Amino acid sequence: MTTTTMTRRTLLGAALLTGLTACSSNDPLDSNDSGSGSANLTVGSANFTESEIIAELYAQSLETAGITVKRRMQIGARDVYVKALQDGSVDLIPEYSGNLLQFFQAASSASDEKSVMATLRKVLPAGMSVGEPSAAQDADSWCVTAEFSRTHKVTSLADLAKLSSLKVGGNPELKERPYGPKGLTKAYGVPASIIKFTALSDSSGPLTVKTLTTGAVDLIDLYTTTPAIKEQHLVVLSDPKHLIVPQNVVPLLSKKVNGKARAQLAKVSKVLTTDDLIGMNQRSQGDEKASAATIAKDWLAKKGLAS
Repeated sequence: MTTTTMTRRTLLGAALLTGLTACSSNDPLDSNDSGSGSANLTVGSANFTESEIIAELYAQSLETAGITVKRRMQIGARDVYVKALQDGSVDLIPEYSGNLLQFFQAASSASDEKSVMATLRKVLPAGMSVGEPSAAQDADSWCVTAEFSRTHKVTSLADLAKLSSLKVGGNPELKERPYGPKGLTKAYGVPASIIKFTALSDSSGPLTVKTLTTGAVDLIDLYTTTPAIKEQHLVVLSDPKHLIVPQNVVPLLSKKVNGKARAQLAKVSKVLTTDDLIGMNQRSQGDEKASAATIAKDWLAKKGLAS
């Protein structure tokens, strides 16, 4: 998703930190003033572009409500910024519901948007909560070229089991993920013996896409907001068994975030869509190379949320 060394899926794989197991009620108003006061807040992002763009949406929206905001962008992996939330150096950060749930409860069986969010709210450690989720998602997806789909009659992950060989590409950590090659075998009966995995390090970037379009691999893991899916007319394989859990964009919050700030963040979540993410990513990754701050400012103005 960006040229930084860490990826969003790398964030998912980090081990749980010691002391994160204590759970709370995660009541949005626990130990928070929901009145008109507005404490200074530090908004952070993970170290990939989309996270920084969403963090800027949050930060600029809070500023329109008169809340003083500090920024700590490109912090690092999930285990790093979760610790930052705990020690108070960051107060809120964009997250993805399914990956965050699997970070705290790897064995969760939640598979739809409502159950993922409900379970997530229960398992978050004391002092953390999540705000309102948006309809926008950036999930993993398994993609093939249109030619491969036509030639092999593959439109679903269930169709992969009939192939005699399968060259798979994705981030190095994908090899061990529950929705990776092992998940294809467990959920869809794709024989492990036919899968050849190639590690690709640019996280849904041009290298990953080129590896697919040139035929070096048959199947790649791409984020659903990757512009190349539409640009290259790739086929996203359906997932009838819900191997990949929902990934709704949602703010992860410390107890410092009060009711006023929550309400402002909810305005962003209410109108943010997956198509918005695709468009914003295109502005960042395409010829324009727009900054996260500029992209966020323009989006907020378009949605009527600017000051």
